[in-house]
Amino acid sequence: MTSPPPLRRNGFWAFLCAVGRFINGCRLIIINVVFFGLLFILLLVLGADVDRTVQSDSVLVIKPRGQLVEQSSIDPLQRALDGLSGEEPRQVQLRDLTGAIDAAAKDPRISRILLLPDELQGGGFAALREVGAALDRFRAAGKPVIAWGVNLDQGQYYLAAHADRLLVDPQGGVMLTGLANYRLFYKDLLDKLGVDVHLFRVGEFKSAAEPYILDHASAEAKQADSYWMGGLWTGYLAEVAQLRKLDPATLRDDVDNLPEHIASTQGNLAELALNQHLVDGLATRADLIAMMRKEGVPADRKGHDFRQIALDRYASAVSRDGDLPAAGVAIVVAEGEIAGGRRGPGSIGGESTAALIRGAREDRKTRALVLRVNSPGGEVYAAEQIRREVELTRAAGIPVVVSMGDVAASGGYWISMNANRIFAEPNTITGSIGIFGLYYTVPGTLARLGVQSDGVSTGPMAGAFDITRPLDPKVGTVIQTIIDKGYRDFVGSVAKARGKSYQAIDAIAQGRVWTGEQALQRGLVDQLGGLDAAVAEAGRLARLGKDYPVRYVEPPQGGFERFLMGLSQSASVHVLQSFGVRLPDWVAQLPAKAPELQLLRNAKAGTPNIYADCLCRPR
Repeated sequence: MTSPPPLRRNGFWAFLCAVGRFINGCRLIIINVVFFGLLFILLLVLGADVDRTVQSDSVLVIKPRGQLVEQSSIDPLQRALDGLSGEEPRQVQLRDLTGAIDAAAKDPRISRILLLPDELQGGGFAALREVGAALDRFRAAGKPVIAWGVNLDQGQYYLAAHADRLLVDPQGGVMLTGLANYRLFYKDLLDKLGVDVHLFRVGEFKSAAEPYILDHASAEAKQADSYWMGGLWTGYLAEVAQLRKLDPATLRDDVDNLPEHIASTQGNLAELALNQHLVDGLATRADLIAMMRKEGVPADRKGHDFRQIALDRYASAVSRDGDLPAAGVAIVVAEGEIAGGRRGPGSIGGESTAALIRGAREDRKTRALVLRVNSPGGEVYAAEQIRREVELTRAAGIPVVVSMGDVAASGGYWISMNANRIFAEPNTITGSIGIFGLYYTVPGTLARLGVQSDGVSTGPMAGAFDITRPLDPKVGTVIQTIIDKGYRDFVGSVAKARGKSYQAIDAIAQGRVWTGEQALQRGLVDQLGGLDAAVAEAGRLARLGKDYPVRYVEPPQGGFERFLMGLSQSASVHVLQSFGVRLPDWVAQLPAKAPELQLLRNAKAGTPNIYADCLCRPR
């Protein structure tokens, strides 16, 4: 039998090679077109002269959409392309917002601010308080702030109350209801699934993991929550009453007896808000435009609206980020759950956040460091990695000041305690000095599936952490001993850092949560104030004088491949939506309704998961 002629085989392979070269050429062409097209768009975005778009007598329109965050988790390039495609960003950085307001106060081209807070969906009271303080500084410069909305919840209203004039649409209103902290409890579900959750904790009030072992909130959790939420709500009412020139007791009564009061206006929330002096007037969007024009704001180019500039365009022109041209203050943001390893922007990684602090310390131009903390905590070891870098920074002669945001509790307090000074807002949520461990076993789950586990081991502890077996009491003793030691370390470290006895800190620890004002009374923080106050204190400790540069130390941006991945994911979503495939809005809200499940995201099977976490955000 003769073999096929070599020429024929070579021709076949030559054909395949030609096809391969053609495909490869097409691939390179597409990549180049995409790359240079995106590069061109990026250059347009970065090179646009935003300053020229600000005309005299312009109104700065602040319409924050989505969450108010300390650090954006959305890729900057993705944000730019979303803007070009008409998609509004779903996050607003606190620093961008306050920085733009402060710049506008000094900008002669900006005559006033129009605040439209309806689409602001997130942000705790401490962050909102900082924005409110910036609005007050703008007003102190002799420029008015006008707020207008349709339906304002209590977070949006807390911000809008800082306006000189607060208007709502006649079909809208204001809804103040008070604070609540309801959780979902999973014990019955886990029992049905045959999953055994073993909780080991120290601290009478350390209730973050209770949803896994109970079907209701414990009496201790309710007692602690009532205390700090009561303090938070009393502070809210006092601030709003002062801003609106109301009596706090009357305002509290209006909120508590909303059903009776709303009946007096036959369900008209806008009229009720006007009657209760929560707003200054009722106005439609057309009324608002007419008011602006009547008060001297020029018309826009088309003559239909008034002259204005949006927040994002204005903020990009006044960004304060960049390398330190001289010795100054560096700011590191620690926002989100604390987890091990490296994490992206908008989250805290034991390695990545520690590296940011270390990088700031090793920069010769860093004379002081401000650690901005907005975190309920997380993994203990990751928090300890960050705390050690704070301690090393102080040991290097660089003062460290912590600025607490909305929440700096449990692990968030752990990474804060070794600072020279700790600042908190009165409505910051902090404390929760406690620790707990979770361990999961699933023998019941396997049994329901008809699967059994059996075998031998070389000793009583060998295979003891196998999740397919019931928890051995000896293993429980081991884990509880580790948790007890972790609690002693936590309390002892706080006592040493705060210059107090172990017993004094233990009395206010036990996992109990405090507001910033309550924490100040108990010596857990040094002073009430926002980020600006913390930066000023850092400059004072470093003896920098009155004028010094401030910069944010950020993680490096991801590569081009990461951007393309994000772009493709976004494109996939848009394609699905174009075919009518869209999830209901309430689905996106589920993670916020079940923050306890965040603990499981990084949980490791077959090992105790040790946390210093506080699920203590009111809703």
